[in-house]
Amino acid sequence: MTTIGQILKSARISKNISLAEIEKETKIKSSFIKLIESNSWDELPAFPVVSGFVKNLAIYLDISPESANAFLRRDYPPKKIAVTPKPDMENKLTWSPKLTFAIGIAALLVVVLGYLGYEYIKFIRPPELEIVSPYNNQVVISSSVIVSGKTTTDVMLTVNNQPVIVDQNGNFVTEIKVDKDTSSLKFVAVSRSGKTTEKVVDISVE
Repeated sequence: MTTIGQILKSARISKNISLAEIEKETKIKSSFIKLIESNSWDELPAFPVVSGFVKNLAIYLDISPESANAFLRRDYPPKKIAVTPKPDMENKLTWSPKLTFAIGIAALLVVVLGYLGYEYIKFIRPPELEIVSPYNNQVVISSSVIVSGKTTTDVMLTVNNQPVIVDQNGNFVTEIKVDKDTSSLKFVAVSRSGKTTEKVVDISVE
C-alpha cells in the first residue's frame, strides 16, 4: 500500500528536487520533510500541524492537496490516550485512622492556641475591679467599714494603701479602719504584667 510519505518522496525525486531546495521554498524544515517521507509520525508535531505541512508540500509538488490530506488521514495513526484506572476511587476522601489522628491533633492545637491567646490577653489587659461595698457617698457611723467586691485573680489589691487578700476566684472582703478625716477609699488593683485599675469611692464618716 502506497503511503503519503512515499507519494511525496516519489514526486520530489521525480522532479529532482533536494530536501534543501524544498525547505527553502516551503519554509518547512528538511528534517520534518524527511520524517513525513518516512512516515515517522511519532516524531512529528500534532496532526493539524502535519496536515498543514503535507498540504504545502503537495501544492509545491503539483499534487492535489485534498488527495494528499486524505492519504495522510488514512496513514496517520490515532494517538493513544493514557487512561488512569479507577481515577475516582483514588481521589475520594476516605476516613482512616490517620485522618482521625490528624483531625484530633488539629483540634487539640486549636484548643491550646485558644487558651494561650486568652491567657495572654488577660495578662496584658488591666485587671477588672468591681466594688460591692461600700457604695458611693455611703455614710459610715463606725471606725471601720467593710469593703468587698471582685477583681481579676492573681492581682495585688490595696485600699487606701492597705493590702487586701484576694481569693482564688478574685473575690475579696475585709475591714478597713476609717476616721472623720477619711472622705474616700481608693481601690488599686495591679496585675502581674503591671497593668493598673483604680477606683475611688466617696464616703462620709460620722
